Amino acid sequence: MNPDPCVAPAPSFRPSARLHPAPPGTGWRWALTPLAVAAPLLQAQTADRNDAPTLRAITIESRGNQGSMRAGALRDEIVRTESIGARAIERSGATNVNEAVDKQPGIAVQVECSICNVRNVLLNNLPGRYTTLLIDGIPIYSSVSSAYGLDSVSTYGLERIDIARGAGASLIAPEALAGTVNIVTKRPARAEAQLRTQIGRYGSRQGDAYLAQPLEGGAVTASLHYNRHDAVDGNRDGISEYTGYDRRIAGLGWFVDDLGGFKLRGRLDLVDEKRGGGATETYRRPAAVKADSTGNPFDFRAGPHGSPLAGGWIVPSNRAFLPYGLGRRGFSEYIRTERQQIVTAGEGQAGPGRLRLAVGAASHRQSSFYEFSDYDARQSQYYTEASYQMPVDAWLLTAGANYRYEDLRSRGVTAQGAPTQGLDNYAYRVPAAFLQAYRAFWDDRLEVNASVRYDRHNVYGGIASPRVNALYHHTDLLSSRVSAGKGFRAPTSFFEQDHGILDTVRIDRRITKPEVSHNLSYALNYADERLAVTTSYHFNRIRNFALLDPGRTDAAGDPVTVFTSAREAVTVQGADVNMSYLLTPALAVSVGGEAFRYRFPPGTLIFARPNARAFVSVDYDRGPVELTAKLSVTGPMDLDRFHDDGSGRPNRFNFDGTPKRGKSPTFATIDVRAQFAVDRHLSLFVGADNVFDYRQSRKESPLWIDGQGGYDVTHIWGPMRGRYMYAGAKLSFF
Repeated sequence: MNPDPCVAPAPSFRPSARLHPAPPGTGWRWALTPLAVAAPLLQAQTADRNDAPTLRAITIESRGNQGSMRAGALRDEIVRTESIGARAIERSGATNVNEAVDKQPGIAVQVECSICNVRNVLLNNLPGRYTTLLIDGIPIYSSVSSAYGLDSVSTYGLERIDIARGAGASLIAPEALAGTVNIVTKRPARAEAQLRTQIGRYGSRQGDAYLAQPLEGGAVTASLHYNRHDAVDGNRDGISEYTGYDRRIAGLGWFVDDLGGFKLRGRLDLVDEKRGGGATETYRRPAAVKADSTGNPFDFRAGPHGSPLAGGWIVPSNRAFLPYGLGRRGFSEYIRTERQQIVTAGEGQAGPGRLRLAVGAASHRQSSFYEFSDYDARQSQYYTEASYQMPVDAWLLTAGANYRYEDLRSRGVTAQGAPTQGLDNYAYRVPAAFLQAYRAFWDDRLEVNASVRYDRHNVYGGIASPRVNALYHHTDLLSSRVSAGKGFRAPTSFFEQDHGILDTVRIDRRITKPEVSHNLSYALNYADERLAVTTSYHFNRIRNFALLDPGRTDAAGDPVTVFTSAREAVTVQGADVNMSYLLTPALAVSVGGEAFRYRFPPGTLIFARPNARAFVSVDYDRGPVELTAKLSVTGPMDLDRFHDDGSGRPNRFNFDGTPKRGKSPTFATIDVRAQFAVDRHLSLFVGADNVFDYRQSRKESPLWIDGQGGYDVTHIWGPMRGRYMYAGAKLSFF
């Protein structure tokens, strides 16, 4: 179980091992909004803290090794929660959250554009917009900000990443229809300074700095991250498959052990990222690329099934040659992301229970062009939460309320040169209340919580989300978890489907209901000192699946986008297993796999996913040497099914006019990393991702054309970047 919900909020609330009054405190005079609101209550309830009664103990024993962060192990929570620790993140070579969680059973990162490389975290193979990112338990990202924003969440200074799969897994994030990814920052226990530098292939440069200083009654941290990477053109047609970027991140963290009886933590993050793809110099020279809109700088003959001529391609419907003359801009995209966010949360004793208060705010701006469409958006987000947990007889009750505000304002220019203002504007204001009851039965062998949440959405009205979770300890080492419930998501109109609003003068909003998920999951977990294994089944049915249809015109012949809902439900179900075994104290082997079944109407799940994947990894750690190797095998994808437009005929073609593959091949990648500690301060490391240089562009271009010769950049089923080699050094001072 979670001994300190303030430090790492559990996906659903659960009691601490023992509830008792906090000691009196004399911390900061720093006043946060939710604390100021609650000050009169706190003053009355903590005036004489030494006389406050001790709550009846509710003790739940830690069983076996459930709380470890090994592959196959789960945190000791009622809701299935997997954790990736800081050490595992470092050994994977990950530089951001997307890379840290990728290539795990039931967890994947999907690239949805070969030019801008918009990436989403998929849980249980559901679309990425159904995954909610939490920062220390606070939801502060939207579908707009997470499209590129998760690449800019650095992994330096993290304690771990907690992943809970399933709609309603978090009581405070009902819109996470696939689950939540919770970033838990590290509370430093000692003064330390770390510097890390890395160089790699494709012009990659990276630098990190992390400082931590414990103070009397608290601690502060500061971090800097810089990462640059050139665009990668694998088939040498002049159009990149892997975007170039220049990413700069700064962060400040603070921790207060006792502020009027409250334990506080918070962080401030500043992000500035420029990325660009298509013409390989886009991220470095966006103005020059944007101004180049005539002629042909590309070679469309390159790669498998290339055009017979460099200057254009074959139109499949009539086999005529269509020349290309739109310059570098016609196949280029550029996005600049500027983001500032702050989150803080506190928890402390208040009367007979514990009070938790949290607040978050973010300002996000995206300035971009997608070929000939300009898009500039500004978004503000705010979040406040208050919850109170107290025992009532044999039950532990948690009641709370939160308020979420999300506002988007945009403007742009269509490919035809028509200016747009507020095309996809929206403002969501959602107050909510929730109640959860927890109880243990049969000498704590069975733990059950049931919850209900009610959101009053300003657009979609009142929405109730019930959920039941149960954890049964068969033995001290073997346990079962069952979860069933409902979640909802209020659709937006940005990146719901394939850049759907970028070439239109109006959105015809016909959507009247939120997306609703009904889901069920079961997990069987075993963990002892050497072996940890979890196998699970999950079922998720989503109704009112949001759809964007940009291929319509109005009475004047101008392009419009219809925003509506699918008439039929989308169902995804699957099973996965994740296991690790400690062969020796220095050598561990992990094995995992997953299999999925999909049922969906055409036009809903449009980005292809495999039916099965498998993973094998080996970790060796002895003395100054650390070695890591991971094999990932991806099974075939039914491309025709995911790309079906309802016609039942091929609708994606190569530049020579032949149809695209109907099924992708099975492929495998291997990542390796080695680190050597020269002494207690200096470590050297080298690594390679995708060792055998497998890339989709050698089999099939991610670019495609339709029957009339119109082009797009989203035919993706394999790695976009080839072999990536890197080396670096880390300096640590304690």
